Amino acid sequence: MKKIVVFSGAGISAESGLGTFRDSGGIWEKYKIEDVATPEAFKNNPSLVMDFYNQRRTQLLKCQPNPAHISLVKLQEKYNLSIITQNVDNLHERSGVNNVLHLHGVLTESKSIIDGKVYPIHGTDLNLGDLCDKGGQLRPNVVWFGEEVPNMEIAINLVKQAQIFIIIGTSLNVYPAASLIDYAVNSERIILIDKNPVFFDNVEVISENATQAVPKLVNDLLNL
Repeated sequence: MKKIVVFSGAGISAESGLGTFRDSGGIWEKYKIEDVATPEAFKNNPSLVMDFYNQRRTQLLKCQPNPAHISLVKLQEKYNLSIITQNVDNLHERSGVNNVLHLHGVLTESKSIIDGKVYPIHGTDLNLGDLCDKGGQLRPNVVWFGEEVPNMEIAINLVKQAQIFIIIGTSLNVYPAASLIDYAVNSERIILIDKNPVFFDNVEVISENATQAVPKLVNDLLNL
């Protein structure tokens, strides 16, 4: 089976109603990164950080996978599909994709500040006083600014294996994740879907929303 790797960003989930971070009107216009998305923020004001992610989680649980998420599932019928996502939502999994790698963590998970062990979050809220098995505070299982991206090497190796590399809904401004395109050295096709795309040499660009472009692309790939 031919290997397809999809790299998704906020643009695919925005059409499910999730707020994006960097677009006009996005989350970072309402919050300062240093107040809610750094290790220092959690140390200085953990209640604010917890509340910020509880709000994000509440929003997520009200959203559903959209036609872009759902159509990608069909690629599993004909291709060896892996999805790498910058998104901390679980919409790819909820749509039925089997192989999803999260670069920046998952909103529906927590992890121990003692040993990093991951625990599921049941419901919307993670609170101060919620402890791991060893008695340590649980924090959101998201990668904050200033922290390493633990799955980056795995992602790079996946992209190197890709025969078709599809990028959906990302500005390619967030590093190190944005550098993944540089590793698609064995790809016959590199396809970028974004309503406001960045243009690269030897990249097929589709300047449409994900819910418009992805179902059409999937249909074309299934009919090859």
